[in-house]
Amino acid sequence: MSVLDLLIHLLNFMAPAFCVALVLALLFRLAMHGRSAAVRLWVQVVVTFAAGLAVLVAGLVYFGHDGRIATYAALVVVCGTTQWWLLRAWRG
Repeated sequence: MSVLDLLIHLLNFMAPAFCVALVLALLFRLAMHGRSAAVRLWVQVVVTFAAGLAVLVAGLVYFGHDGRIATYAALVVVCGTTQWWLLRAWRG
């Protein structure tokens, strides 16, 4: 495997976490009007991406390969919870 192939595999592995993080941050910005402005968009994306990437790595370690539906379900739950925590939505 060449370095370029390795880079492509790593980027494809990280893509779901990045896409979910970006979409959630943008949607929360629309839904949580004033509250979302308290945390910068790039901070929301980076923190949610890191949490999502940790879930993908945990799924890879646990199942032995990536792409399991359970891993993607956990990715959505963890990313949503991370956004909820970042925006302090439990305060109402």
